[in-house]
Amino acid sequence: MRNKKIKTFYTDKQVCFDSIKEKSFSQSPLKPALLIEKIKNGPYSELLDITADFEPIAKEDFEIAHSKEYIENVFNKTGNYASNGLPWSENLAKSLPYTSGSLYAASKFAIENPDFLCFAPISGMHHARPTAGSGFCTFSGQVIAAVKIYEQYGKSCAYLDLDGHYGNSIEDTRRFNPLLNIAIPEGCNYNPSGRNESYLASFKTNLSDLATHILADRIHYVVFAHGADSHDQDDLGGSLNTENWVKCAEIFAEWVNEISIKKNQPLPVVLALFGGYRKDNYEAVLNLHIKSLISCSNIICGNNFEDKLEIAEKIR
Repeated sequence: MRNKKIKTFYTDKQVCFDSIKEKSFSQSPLKPALLIEKIKNGPYSELLDITADFEPIAKEDFEIAHSKEYIENVFNKTGNYASNGLPWSENLAKSLPYTSGSLYAASKFAIENPDFLCFAPISGMHHARPTAGSGFCTFSGQVIAAVKIYEQYGKSCAYLDLDGHYGNSIEDTRRFNPLLNIAIPEGCNYNPSGRNESYLASFKTNLSDLATHILADRIHYVVFAHGADSHDQDDLGGSLNTENWVKCAEIFAEWVNEISIKKNQPLPVVLALFGGYRKDNYEAVLNLHIKSLISCSNIICGNNFEDKLEIAEKIR
């Protein structure tokens, strides 16, 4: 039996409040705070069990996925520090160890306490490369967290990356740090393709393949990154209408229960945010993420939250 609340690793220290709302196309560095505030102050306040006392990763941990030169550039505002496409600030730089720390803490807790569904409210990771940022992503936190978990526990993970854009950073880091090939084995960074029904079919194929790895004890925990930019009303385009976007969360959650029954133990699961862009109505992005959390909570944790959230059509 799963714990009723989603164990969430969040602190304001993982948020960049400076310059993002006014100067950045991507609101991802601010999104965790906006989402948590909306959940706390709305009808879904019982959805999450939030802990803020996790540690940031150490600066040297960034070397798991990045060159020393690039790391120094980011923290010192030199060289290619702006390759992530975000406005630089001291607040942004200070938030980055906590962003990766949130994902690492959530993964660690999920492995040690698999009866909890865990959540790291983070974005901006899956386009970063070893020597540069890209696509509003500064550091490859998922690579860093996965390698640290493997080194500590000997556990390997899979990524179900349902962001609207291919998550290249895992593949781009395999040569830079070969240990990643064990921490996230090749072929276990899943990115569904297609539109609506064909996308759902692709996702189900991914889950079927992943099930074979889990049941063969090659994969030990899963990260579900449900990016809101795969929604068809997103500013950067997407593949799924609202019904099918939510259906992805439902399919995933039902699959988690099926795998857990087959293994006769709860599958350790971490939820994440990733992308989402709506200049006309950012509430739609937040509402999509909450819809996904509600679906996972109801199906995996056995809750009965009523989803009354509307997703407004884009103003064109």
